[in-house]
Amino acid sequence: MAKSVMVAYALWAAGGPLGLHHLYLGRDSHALLWMLTLGGFGFGWVREFLRIPAYVGEANQDAEKGRKRPPTMAPPPVGPVRFAGQVCVGIYFGTVALIGLNSLNFFYLIVLPLCVGAGVHLVSSVGQQTSDLQKTMTTCLITSSLFYGSTLSPLPISLAASVTAAQHRKFKPPQRLESKQELGPRLFRLSLAWLAFSAPLGYCIFHNTTATLYYLSDCVAALLDIFWFLPWLRSVVEYILLMPYRILCVFTGGGYYEEAWRKVLEILLREYTEKEKEALKVLSLQPEASLEEITHSYRELAKTWHPDHNPGKDAEAMFVKIHEAYEILLRRHKPHRFR
Repeated sequence: MAKSVMVAYALWAAGGPLGLHHLYLGRDSHALLWMLTLGGFGFGWVREFLRIPAYVGEANQDAEKGRKRPPTMAPPPVGPVRFAGQVCVGIYFGTVALIGLNSLNFFYLIVLPLCVGAGVHLVSSVGQQTSDLQKTMTTCLITSSLFYGSTLSPLPISLAASVTAAQHRKFKPPQRLESKQELGPRLFRLSLAWLAFSAPLGYCIFHNTTATLYYLSDCVAALLDIFWFLPWLRSVVEYILLMPYRILCVFTGGGYYEEAWRKVLEILLREYTEKEKEALKVLSLQPEASLEEITHSYRELAKTWHPDHNPGKDAEAMFVKIHEAYEILLRRHKPHRFR
């Protein structure tokens, strides 16, 4: 059955950020991408106002019986929009993995590169094109080992994977573009993919909110520090990152002032995690202890339990425990030291 441009536009207007029009047109990869990014972070959904007639034409052409693509057809050209999308979604998937899955063993060696590669491959598989999944994932695994442990590692991993995907792009086999009438199984597969993406992130947000905010604030700080040599560019980036907060102030009537994001973090991070409570006990501190008090207590205890000054059997273990407690509490206060 031929697809209608009017129906596609209606679904685009009603649920475009959720990919309803792509689901209608049989573009399941595109629909999943839109579900996970809310319409390409909003920009892709707006751009599609002009692209829908072409999408409908492709869907109707694919549905024709006996349609075959010449086996010698040249690879599709590299599109700047697709390439940029691969990089952005790869970073997005990597950031979600860092937030929700960073406690897993071999995270930086296996989990993170696989998540970034999945995001890059999802974008490369939108429409009639796809890429070599194995080569894309191999590139991610190699690049991840080079940037092991870095907070900003999703960026180089995504860039390398996007270049590999662009070099090995190809058209999808015709049979993958057919048999689009069974909506139930398609929705089931899309639901499983969406659940696999959102479950770790949801668990981390609801059960480890403080650690999640720490990571986000660290990412913001690391990103801003990149532009230390261009203060004006740093200010522009910071302004853009604060835009959601500014919009919230407009709708709620609240006022915006300089370094407002720091005040927001102070409110959101006021509750201590279990590790932080234990760290306070190790350093014999009260919950309201300042950074100066934490540092003073750490130095005094470190002198007492340092193996060079304390010959006791438990001195080394206690010294390590004191240092770890200090690092935990120092991390809590780190967001407050950024501009």
